[in-house]
Amino acid sequence: MADPIPTVSTDTFATQVDDPDHEILDVRPIAAYNGWSLRDEPRGGHVPGAKSLPLQWTQYMDWVEVLDEKDLPPETPLTVYGYTADDAAAMVDKLRRLGFEAVGAYNKFLTDWAPERSLQRMERYRQLVYPAWVDALRAGDEPPGLRGDDVVLCHAHFDHRADYEDGHIPGAIPLNTNDLESPETWNRRSAAELKATLEEHGIRHDTTVVLYGRFSYPTYDQEHPAQSAGHLGAMRCAALMLYAGVEDVKILNGGLNVWESAGYEVSTDDVEPEPVDAFGAEVPAHPEYMLSLDEAKALLQADDGDLVSVRSWAEFIGERSGYHYIDATGRIPGAVFGNCGSDAYHMENYRNFDYTTREFPEIAETWAEMGITPNKHIAFYCGTGWRGSEAFMNAYLMGWPNVAVYDGGWYEWSSHPETEIATGAPE
Repeated sequence: MADPIPTVSTDTFATQVDDPDHEILDVRPIAAYNGWSLRDEPRGGHVPGAKSLPLQWTQYMDWVEVLDEKDLPPETPLTVYGYTADDAAAMVDKLRRLGFEAVGAYNKFLTDWAPERSLQRMERYRQLVYPAWVDALRAGDEPPGLRGDDVVLCHAHFDHRADYEDGHIPGAIPLNTNDLESPETWNRRSAAELKATLEEHGIRHDTTVVLYGRFSYPTYDQEHPAQSAGHLGAMRCAALMLYAGVEDVKILNGGLNVWESAGYEVSTDDVEPEPVDAFGAEVPAHPEYMLSLDEAKALLQADDGDLVSVRSWAEFIGERSGYHYIDATGRIPGAVFGNCGSDAYHMENYRNFDYTTREFPEIAETWAEMGITPNKHIAFYCGTGWRGSEAFMNAYLMGWPNVAVYDGGWYEWSSHPETEIATGAPE
């Protein structure tokens, strides 16, 4: 017979929360951790300092690797909590099988902690929605946080409509990323073009737009010149829509892959957008979200700002450009390394292995180690704006007050006759 699981009182749990040598593990869904109230709790969010490891992740074979990523070796003393005692017990059992010994459970989160104790949540968690939220929306219900009944659901693809035709969330319209950015420069289109695209897709400034993509990454070769935009393309479209002036832009966290993993149906029926006569606001409504070359240069000289390179280390030090259409290698001198991951088409350092956005305290902690903090003016860049846009969206979701994308990125900077280039590891 297995040893009984130690359970702790609320007072003991509060002491553990304040103990830097004791870890707290939240096994609820990511949406609950971010701030959504999924069980009618009076306030959403997670216990301050808790790390997220949803119980549902343990269905994946390689879930144990997450423990290493979160720096949780078996000797770590930790307390697990979830929505139910059964969920906490299930995770404790799995951890014990991996050699964790000093592990217990707190079973009064809903009754004792959530109503009165301190909680932490993502500032704009309502903009990062979950599959059940989207399902309620398409079923005609009114999910929490919905602003009105003018809603457009968009399946983002990169000039590859077959990605939409292969299967999409019922009711979604296709959105080609090339309609919002120019394939000649890979930068945002003109204000007039953006306005026309949004109107053609039935989007006004006060329309709620829900964006998602299929999780695969663009590749470039003669046989497959364009593939699906994935989550990266959806984030790119979100940043451009915010710049244009769409007031309520939401992202389906995890995209189509998480939608399907949750057991929801997909459709192959084409849905045509219903154009509107006018966007209803000046475009761009937020020019500060996209920096020009001169503005990027000025930020490099500012004492209260940083230009952040959301590229791989090989790109940052100049081993490769990252793109078949960019010959120059290196980085913008003075840029801070933002470490996207392995290459130009992946952002694994900003994502969980189930494709959801990495937990915001972890991203903020990693950025802080590099001096990237919310009290500064921060502009993200990459090669042409996609990875920079995803990093921007992370900061936007966290409520950082002064963030932007240097849209021209390495493509513009490296091709300009008067800019300098740095290579090698910085001092």
